[in-house]
Amino acid sequence: MTAALRFDPIRLPEKCEQLRKEVRAFLAEEIAAGTFDPHKPNREDTDAPEFSRRVGAKGWLGMTWPKKYGGQERSFLERYVVTEEMRVANAPTRRFFVADRQSGPVLIKYAPENIKMDILPRICRGEICFAIGMSEPNSGSDLFAAKTRATKTDGGYLINGTKIWTSSAHIADYMIAIFRTSQPTKENRRHGLTQFLVKMKQPGIQVNPIGQITGQHEFNEVVFTDFFVPEDHVLGEVDGAWKQATSELAYERSGPERFLETYYVLTELVRAVGPNPDTRSAEGIGRLVAQLHTMRRMSVSVAGMLQAGKEPVVEASIVKDIGTVWEQQLPHRVRDLAAFVEETATNRETLERQLDFAIKTAPKLTIQGGTTEVLRGIIARGLGLR
Repeated sequence: MTAALRFDPIRLPEKCEQLRKEVRAFLAEEIAAGTFDPHKPNREDTDAPEFSRRVGAKGWLGMTWPKKYGGQERSFLERYVVTEEMRVANAPTRRFFVADRQSGPVLIKYAPENIKMDILPRICRGEICFAIGMSEPNSGSDLFAAKTRATKTDGGYLINGTKIWTSSAHIADYMIAIFRTSQPTKENRRHGLTQFLVKMKQPGIQVNPIGQITGQHEFNEVVFTDFFVPEDHVLGEVDGAWKQATSELAYERSGPERFLETYYVLTELVRAVGPNPDTRSAEGIGRLVAQLHTMRRMSVSVAGMLQAGKEPVVEASIVKDIGTVWEQQLPHRVRDLAAFVEETATNRETLERQLDFAIKTAPKLTIQGGTTEVLRGIIARGLGLR
């Protein structure tokens, strides 16, 4: 099936700019209170439950969701502004971000009403954390190669197998995971996968940390051994989760977080070169800012399409692919440009510390949201090229 590739020209309305001022003022207060340091890029290693609750109290979680579930029924473009400001400020978003971005929308679409009424308001209040259970050992980002089994039993399913690269599983209250409920067919290798809501911190689940060269603990291996999931925790169609997961990934792959992960080194470089950069620095920074602006326009466009009820899977994959490559290369480009920064620059030490961290963390960006190879396969299929 061939998709028409389209990035609608979307402009953020005035109400978004007013919201941006509110978010910046809130973050400035949090920084002044010592909640986090915007110059320390440790967002993904910071669990800040009280900050999460304060963001929820502002009405900035579940912004697009129905009010009966605690949402605000605001636009995807308004949510985009909140996400962008949080990311640029290096705010500690770990506890609420996945639940707000994609787990909540999945529950709204597929969960029984009693589960929606219980869990969604708590997400909106910033009280609970979600993880995503997709990748498995020996299958990488090939979702359809998943082998972790969900076997039917009285009242539900028994889960056996392993998920890997599971961000925040060690602090998560819930996981939305894909398990195999039957074998794929010759005609459709995507058949046989089902989506489940998993309540964490129970017998039958073991979470093993995966260390990173930055010293952080973000990724995990999650091992299920005869773990029981009740019947009403099945989300959507049994054996048909591939359709649901494809739509879910449009939320995961298209936001500003997909190109702002190492953005802090660019702003620090601008601070270091000062208001009168030499020609080499000005040209280099200009190229990077132009590339950033282009990706931002594409990402805003996807947010506008989501607002219009569309499922821009191919466009979201393009944003993720281009964004990942850019944010992985950014620390190296900044390091080259910083070679000629005066040693007397007041923030030279901060820039060097940020570059050291960014260069170490950049390799893991390939894994988040699907590897480059898988993304390009999705794009090629959507364009009818394979």
